[in-house]
Amino acid sequence: MASYEEDYRRSLDDPEGFWGDAAAEISWYKPWDRVLNDDKPPFYRWFEGAELNTCYNCLDRHVEDGRGDQDALIYDSPMTGQIKKFTYKELTGLVAGFAGGLASLGVTKGDRVLIYMPMIPEAVIAMLACARLGAIHSVVFGGFAPKELATRIDDAKPVCIIAGSCGLEPGRIIEYKPLLDGAIDLSTHKLENCVILQRPECVAKLNSGRDHAWQELVASATPADCVPVAATDPLYVLYTSGTTGIPKGVVRDNGGHAVALKWSMKHVYGINPGEVFWAASDVGWVVGHSYIVYAPLLHGCTTILFEGKPVGTPDAGTFWRVIQDHNVKALFTAPTAFRAIKQQDPEGKLVGDYDFSNFDTLFLAGERADPDTIIWAQEKLKVPVLDHWWQTESGWPMGANSIGYGMKPVKLGSPTLPVPGYDIRVINEGNDNSEISTGEIGSIAVKLPLPPGTLPTLWENDEGYVRSYLADIPGYYKTGDAGFIDEDGYLFIMARTDDIINVAGHRLSTGGMEEVLAGHRDVAECAVIGIQDALKGQIPMGFVVLNAGVNRPDADVTKELVSLVREKIGPVATFKIALVIKRLPKTRSGKILRGVMRKIADGEPVKIPATIEDPAILTEITEILATAGFPAPRV
Repeated sequence: MASYEEDYRRSLDDPEGFWGDAAAEISWYKPWDRVLNDDKPPFYRWFEGAELNTCYNCLDRHVEDGRGDQDALIYDSPMTGQIKKFTYKELTGLVAGFAGGLASLGVTKGDRVLIYMPMIPEAVIAMLACARLGAIHSVVFGGFAPKELATRIDDAKPVCIIAGSCGLEPGRIIEYKPLLDGAIDLSTHKLENCVILQRPECVAKLNSGRDHAWQELVASATPADCVPVAATDPLYVLYTSGTTGIPKGVVRDNGGHAVALKWSMKHVYGINPGEVFWAASDVGWVVGHSYIVYAPLLHGCTTILFEGKPVGTPDAGTFWRVIQDHNVKALFTAPTAFRAIKQQDPEGKLVGDYDFSNFDTLFLAGERADPDTIIWAQEKLKVPVLDHWWQTESGWPMGANSIGYGMKPVKLGSPTLPVPGYDIRVINEGNDNSEISTGEIGSIAVKLPLPPGTLPTLWENDEGYVRSYLADIPGYYKTGDAGFIDEDGYLFIMARTDDIINVAGHRLSTGGMEEVLAGHRDVAECAVIGIQDALKGQIPMGFVVLNAGVNRPDADVTKELVSLVREKIGPVATFKIALVIKRLPKTRSGKILRGVMRKIADGEPVKIPATIEDPAILTEITEILATAGFPAPRV
């Protein structure tokens, strides 16, 4: 096997040769005419002329290759107390059966199907059934509000919606059907068919003529075969929130996606076919699409679908139980999950109750992994803890310690090196768009063309794709992240470009300050934002959640935090405000809503994001800010 350095260089110098070789791992009905069509930049097409079926590559192929009796999917649900295992042969049968049911409703190649499901096996079956038919799925996080769901219905124009009757949260049942009915009433696009999976916890009332019970639909269906599609045909559309409030539909193609994701399992994650991989995410997010469903199944692994939370289902040891019970080789989750576990069990006492003999690696992504969380996880779990960096738009890792090549030395705070295929640069955006020298913070951008598996465009919105990602730095994809590259080529992602604050002319990273706060022994998690200041333009404000069991005055902790930032970053940071709060506002995928917090502190109008986990937190923050005198009166 080539070294990381050899492969990285080749992926940039000879992308067609590099990805053409990687594509040999995928089963094609028809080979490509060209690996890369770069005739119409900034629009690039991978494996043009080729035909394949993604579901065939995830399921049928493995059954034919003798993997039929291996577990493909393990459903572990602390919410229902159920554990169910599905072999490749069983999962193929279930997917073919449900695809037949969809086909009986007239769903065909190129149609859009919206999926609105909780974390249950049928969500995975629905996605793969769409792929089997060549239909384009668009998964919307279960429990999304009717207005947000309606905007996605109007943009994707699905012929059918597949929904669960309810989702389960600790202590409550969320009925999906009233939300779905509300969204259909609000949307201008009307559809003829909905398929409802009735869960025993809540049976939904079906609308006669439009709604079909999943179980009945499958019972009368003929199993469907895989339909060949063009490599450049869309596999799915996944909506990410746009700054205008109009969601952006990220398109993923079939061919490049299959090639890149299969390649990443071995080279980035160091996982072999037959091993157990667990991405503790949700199918509504890109991590769920890529690393619960598609990549592990393309690679012939066993994947875990977990319906629960890192704490409270039943305790902070639930992740350790899943790792032990299912022989998990690698876990991929958000740093937020580990901060929640650390807050509940700061000493990591529950770790000792479980057997980790099969567990090799913990991967973190989604939010910046602060060094304190990484150190805590390494000490407690005794395995490498590797931060890596990517986005909904990329679909798979952009910066990582690609351990399939052998592990590189870890630098805390860095996802390590660019992944083969990604030519990552730091740009002085808005001035002359020149490259910034080593160690200086700037806008992180990727030189075009992007590798396979990344977004070729936005759904029916080429102009929006160019405007959102390509126009600001011509010839590059603008990631929206800020950071630097050090003298060893290591990448450091410090913050979103929006989170770089300007204090009296000094550009400072809120991520650097968060790193300092997170290092305090009493702090479980934190966020730093930049608020308006008449004198300095902006000044930083910190919010901290304390570890369970801390019983000294808040004022003592905040005083120490202010001193700590002054000591580690210097007086230039002007860090003087730290507030103790019970919890941070987050999206359901664990991203901290720093922009919303800043608007509250500055007294600006706030639009509550559709993806927020619990809107009540914003009231708590508003009250704490008011007690501290914010927003400050305008002069």
